[in-house]
Amino acid sequence: MSFTPLSTPFERFTEVYARARETDIPEPTATALATADAHGRPTVRMVLLKGFDERGFVFYTNLASRKARDLETNPQAALCFHWQPLEMQVRIEGGVVPVSDAEADEYFASRPRGSQLGAWASRQSEVLESREMLENRLLEIGRRFPDDPVRRPAFWSGYRIRPLRIEFWEGRADRLHVRDLFTRDHPDAVEWEQRQLYP
Repeated sequence: MSFTPLSTPFERFTEVYARARETDIPEPTATALATADAHGRPTVRMVLLKGFDERGFVFYTNLASRKARDLETNPQAALCFHWQPLEMQVRIEGGVVPVSDAEADEYFASRPRGSQLGAWASRQSEVLESREMLENRLLEIGRRFPDDPVRRPAFWSGYRIRPLRIEFWEGRADRLHVRDLFTRDHPDAVEWEQRQLYP
């Protein structure tokens, strides 16, 4: 796969992401999110990318979830996209900041009503004694918002990863893969240093 000459890794990501969305990959927005707690113990899970620009890469979650608790004490994270049909992978690492209330409100309002109600009903990452308890909570929340728009709960919002490191991996024969690494010293820096890595 060849790329057009681009000046920033955000432009490169835009190009690769567009190609992924044009394939039959079931969920091209899916990405592995890695966090670590205050003791440095790592954990990883899949999330969906909900927006990106030169400020960073955005995902949303319950603020009581394990990932949010990790980010509260250790606001660093990494993403890994892997699009096998394209033989492409993108790794993103950097600090994490909350999105604004306005951004979270706008995205929450765009979600299907069922997902909105589910966000209210779920005590994400807590122990669930029975599926029936969750279903009953969902019914209760539905009665709370019978016809009115469902407002965003205060315990649900988003995070933006402000990258310091973005790596593009392209599969090649004999495992002689192409790895282009972009780095910068500060998340507000405009200039990136680009280097190639051994596979």
